[in-house]
Amino acid sequence: MQVSHLLGSFTIPALYVFLLPLVSCSSHGEATASSSHKSIKENVHKLSPQMTSYIAVHGLLLWVSMGFLMPVGILFIRMANKEEGGRRVKVLFYLHALLQILAVLLGTIGAVMSIKNFENSFNNSHQRLGLALYGAIWIQALIGFFRPPRGNKRRSTWYLTHWILGTVVSLVGIINIYTGLNAYHEKTSRSTGIWTILFTAEVSFIAFFYLFQDKWEYIQKQGLILGNAPQPTPPSDQENATEQRDNQKVMLPEPCGKRNALRNLFD
Repeated sequence: MQVSHLLGSFTIPALYVFLLPLVSCSSHGEATASSSHKSIKENVHKLSPQMTSYIAVHGLLLWVSMGFLMPVGILFIRMANKEEGGRRVKVLFYLHALLQILAVLLGTIGAVMSIKNFENSFNNSHQRLGLALYGAIWIQALIGFFRPPRGNKRRSTWYLTHWILGTVVSLVGIINIYTGLNAYHEKTSRSTGIWTILFTAEVSFIAFFYLFQDKWEYIQKQGLILGNAPQPTPPSDQENATEQRDNQKVMLPEPCGKRNALRNLFD
């Protein structure tokens, strides 16, 4: 009995020693989780209606700029490169330039809004990509304005730089719109599923049209090869008879004298 009493007296304090840190850790974890959840709720409720509208306008401007005008402008210049010349090439080129200028202006307005009204700590991918895009769109615009004439040695280098930078800016801009939709959901706790679906449908249509117009000429040629070309009409009996008479013409031999031997050889 004394032994069991001694074991009980040592066991109970030992359990307190081992279990007390676990209980304190769990309570601390629950307090941390509750405090973080509370801070998220407070951050959501801190956004005023005016700030929410600023975020929505900023996202709409960048959507139109990076997600619509720039890709459509690329489609126009792609179509112009396939034309041989004429008025249609000039129209497509000016449409490309106009859409790109509008995209740069709208993107600049969205950048000014974000710098003026938002907390730009640049601790997330959306803000970092956005900052890089703000500079890249202006560099791309300046490259487009300083286009060397055809035949210049710098023309090929300019074209390669303009093409690569424009493609990268358009793709990164589309990616940043998705990150912006996610950031809007985290800031306002509002659902962005319908906007994500609409933007995905738009991008998919533009990509499909880009690939389709790239292969349209090839598709037309395939249709001609498969038998859509007009079949030649068979010649009439009179034409057959005339052709046979022409084929049956026999050249009369000329006398092979010494004077005409060289001539007969070349004939």
